[in-house]
Amino acid sequence: MKEKKKKKKIEKKYLSFIKKQEITGEPFHDKIEQLENFYLPIANLIQKKYKANALNNIVGLSGGQGSGKSTISKILSIILREKYNLSTVNISIDDYYKTLEERKKMAKVNKLFLTRGVPGTHDLRLLRSHITLLKKKKFKKFYIPKFDKSIDDRLPKQKWQKINAKPNIIIFEGWCVGAKPETNNDLKKSINILEKKFDKDYSWRKTINHNLKSSYKKIFNKINFLIFLKVPSFYHVYKWRLLQEKKLQFRSKGKKIMKKKDIKKFIMFYERITKSMMKKLVKSANVVITLDNRHKLKSFKIKR
Repeated sequence: MKEKKKKKKIEKKYLSFIKKQEITGEPFHDKIEQLENFYLPIANLIQKKYKANALNNIVGLSGGQGSGKSTISKILSIILREKYNLSTVNISIDDYYKTLEERKKMAKVNKLFLTRGVPGTHDLRLLRSHITLLKKKKFKKFYIPKFDKSIDDRLPKQKWQKINAKPNIIIFEGWCVGAKPETNNDLKKSINILEKKFDKDYSWRKTINHNLKSSYKKIFNKINFLIFLKVPSFYHVYKWRLLQEKKLQFRSKGKKIMKKKDIKKFIMFYERITKSMMKKLVKSANVVITLDNRHKLKSFKIKR
């Protein structure tokens, strides 16, 4: 009876959350089926990992832009809290983008670094210190940053999110979370007009790759359980990024948003690493969730 009540409570909170998401985006398909076939089993895997060793509490959630990382991380948080009494903190690597002023300084070396996104445009020192604080035995309250994409800058500290208690589970999500470096030969071939025109000596690519080999690798090595969302194709990254922009427009009325041509250019900055992850993380992630053309979770595979 107790389990039935829990299940009903989870369903109610899950459906309520989904309904809010649908207001600003596309409809969710087969909601209860998705809950039972994907979200509940994956939350169970996370709980088992944590139960076996409470130090294994950093869950990475990775996938292309617009694949649903933030939504899925919040759904998993609902289940972990209501079913297993496990508290969570959701961290997005997007909130740790360097400020616009910091990226302007980077752009003096290579102007492509003015655009947020690629490894090198995040404040890893701040991120690393916050992960340490979340895992400390003697927990002290602190604030994590918030990045506003509509103004392309970090919000002032008074608008940051306060973390009041030490979580059981840290869900660390982001488009490049878990990304691996490429070989030097791979870097030499331009994959889009952006690279061909503005990175002729591939110095931008080499710097990004070096970051993945060094500072980002140290952060990603802290992840104990990695979930990768596999999109059908890179075209869907563009399509779903358009949807994200519509949501941003709804939530940030009066603020500037990107047009279709801007988004096409914008995702070129992400293209190389996204395509590389589609090849590599399907082999190395603990769980690979395949999405279909309708943005629905189609299947998932567990790495043994």
